[in-house]
Amino acid sequence: MGSMWMMVIDQLSLRYPMTPPIPDPKACIVGFILGVSVAANWTHADEVSLPYKGLSLNANLELAADKQLADGVILITHGGLAHRDMELITYLQKQFKERAYSSLAINLSLGLGNRHGMYDCKITHRHLNDDSKEEIGAWIDWLQKQGAKRVVLLGHSRGGAQTALYVAERDNELVKALVLLAPATTDNTNSATYLRRYKKPLAPLLETARKLVDSGKGSTVLKHVGLLNCSDTTATATTFVSYYGQDPRLDSPYLIQKLKKPTLVVVAGSDEEVIGLDKKLAPLADGTRLRMKVIEGAGHTFRDLFADDAADAIDTFLKSIAYATPAT
Repeated sequence: MGSMWMMVIDQLSLRYPMTPPIPDPKACIVGFILGVSVAANWTHADEVSLPYKGLSLNANLELAADKQLADGVILITHGGLAHRDMELITYLQKQFKERAYSSLAINLSLGLGNRHGMYDCKITHRHLNDDSKEEIGAWIDWLQKQGAKRVVLLGHSRGGAQTALYVAERDNELVKALVLLAPATTDNTNSATYLRRYKKPLAPLLETARKLVDSGKGSTVLKHVGLLNCSDTTATATTFVSYYGQDPRLDSPYLIQKLKKPTLVVVAGSDEEVIGLDKKLAPLADGTRLRMKVIEGAGHTFRDLFADDAADAIDTFLKSIAYATPAT
């Protein structure tokens, strides 16, 4: 009977991977060593940590068989308020490893040290959209110190737009290409979407937040506001303006126009969150600098076999830009 229950528990843990396991103390020690040691060697999946502005960032490193960091790494950024252990991301890391690609899936801190799991909506939001590009940059700098010679950036949803933001405004010669999965647009944070999602108008909240920011009181906390995946939460005025101030830098099509490196956008054909992305990108997709792959029937998180389709599209793209060949 005991073994039967263990099998059930194992199956549940596979079916619902969004709940992170309790970290093993030994693994935490290994992760710490990996995070600070430049000479470390990896042979399997490891949590790595990185000191950053008084916080500790963490990521999951999946090193492909017979590969070193010098051979290249796909750096993966999750969607808004999410985390590196989302089903799509863990599955893609597994697929990449089987296809001989190493990957590093990061957790954005969102202002919290050593953050794991979904952001708790009970915690006041003090993070900014622009924080993401700085943290992506910190991880790229870390990879460079570890000897990585090339990096492909991959982002999903809001993480896709934030990945594009990093390359458009900061960048690093180590970055060779981008893959954006259902990247967010300004439609996700406009007035119509806000009203539909939270049943309250955006304009008065945004006006209040902007006045506070303009008067130097951006740290003032706004109560009972909707923000990203949180329907009733608290957030500073600065945070609210960062995500809902109608800044074009929140819009992936706007940012993609500025990118000069090979970029693949994977569009979910039945996306319920990012709607009409294929039409917005069609004029930009030249088949060289920007390539677009529409996966018909896929929802925003590419569940089930649609994740395999996404992995196939990414693999084809990487081979087309010679990323699959040994680094020199």
